[in-house]
Amino acid sequence: VGSLLMKETDSAIITVYIGATVPTGFEHTAAEEVQEKIGVDARISKDRGRIYFPISTDKLFQVHRLRSVDNLFVVVEEYDHYQFKESKEETLMELQQLASKLPWSNALKVWELNRSLKKKKGHRKGGNSTRVKPDSEASVADTRQQELPRETSPAGGDAKTESVADPESCQQDSEEALPEARLIKFRVTCNRAGDKHSFSSNEAARDFGGAVQEFFQWKADMTKFDIEVLLNIHNEEVVVGIALTEESLHRRNISHFGPTTLRSTLCYGMLRLCKPQVSDVILDPMCGTGAIPLEGAIEFNSSFYVAGDNNDMAVNRTVNNVSHIQKRRADKGSSSGLPIDTVQWDVCNLPIKTSSVDIIITDMPFGKRMGSRKKNWDLYPSCLREMARVCRPGSGKAVLLTQDKKCFAKAVSQMGGLWRKVLTVWVNVGGLHAGVYLLKRTAAVFGQTPEDVRQPRGMNTNPGSVSLDWCN
Repeated sequence: VGSLLMKETDSAIITVYIGATVPTGFEHTAAEEVQEKIGVDARISKDRGRIYFPISTDKLFQVHRLRSVDNLFVVVEEYDHYQFKESKEETLMELQQLASKLPWSNALKVWELNRSLKKKKGHRKGGNSTRVKPDSEASVADTRQQELPRETSPAGGDAKTESVADPESCQQDSEEALPEARLIKFRVTCNRAGDKHSFSSNEAARDFGGAVQEFFQWKADMTKFDIEVLLNIHNEEVVVGIALTEESLHRRNISHFGPTTLRSTLCYGMLRLCKPQVSDVILDPMCGTGAIPLEGAIEFNSSFYVAGDNNDMAVNRTVNNVSHIQKRRADKGSSSGLPIDTVQWDVCNLPIKTSSVDIIITDMPFGKRMGSRKKNWDLYPSCLREMARVCRPGSGKAVLLTQDKKCFAKAVSQMGGLWRKVLTVWVNVGGLHAGVYLLKRTAAVFGQTPEDVRQPRGMNTNPGSVSLDWCN
């Protein structure tokens, strides 16, 4: 496929728009990262969970270094106010006609360049075989032939996708790609949101996919496709794109998953909220699989991380995940060391010296898949109080994720002024509406509030846990 495409790509640098799906609530965080690492301004979509930014093809490799994005795609075209016909038949016919009118050329060049970049990095050893993850929203089929494929891509898995097109980058005629594209295998994925559409996602994907197939003479393939074409519809916004990621980038750190493993991209957003500094001691007292401290140890490696949990299986998973990253780094010839230790402990009785931790960051039990809502009413006040004890007064922070909002608010109100709520970011975690709370540790001295007197702390020794050097 596409020796012609590569020659054209090599001969001229073009600018295209990239769309990225990001954890909902952390769109601004992702935009900040794009500005810092790529040096361009990102536009935040009207529909939550997406950003768009321009990039020239000579800098395309940089998009895969972003830590805050789940999936990436290159924009073919965007329509802000697409006027859908009233009847289903007319609308679907119009979508079929759209396929031959789109400016495909630049997006296909970027897809080809992106594929060559991934081959150089060894990301696609073994040809076209891709891990395919079923998706509930969109399917693709050509009514006359076979179903088109699905993939975990910008539009797949966790989020729906839409994008913004750069009109200057989409002027060349799509016919340029035709001669070289006959062997390409493809799939169309449709993600649709809105209650005023006369058609379903499946119908849109089927008819648009059939027209794409007829226009390019590509072959539909469910599992070994080369290209995933994205048709994203949000109310009257329509975006057509081509996927640049085969598997969501949020899976980058974890090899041993638990029942509630957080996406690495969400972990990155939480870590940026608390702004880790050089030599900060950062604690995750309910670490699960270690997703948060692992992301921190890799991306904010001038701080020191302590991951702990009361569950021995969780501790083992964290240890295994750390070992996996260390081995991967050693295989690449880079330093395998990570500033992270793992401990088994009781979150309400930590073996840590008072006022010795700079930042506490954790995913608290929602009371659904882990724990129970009833237990949270006892657990939350106890662990918040213990967190206040170990956190540095006046400068310490906590970034805490929970879906049990009522219980959390009540627990914070019982802390006697030890914690002050600074910010709440509302996020979607596995379909649940949750909050990421940024708390500031006030200058109040632990042990002098009525709540502390009522529940005094002892020496905080835990026979089954490890005491850390910096705690002594």
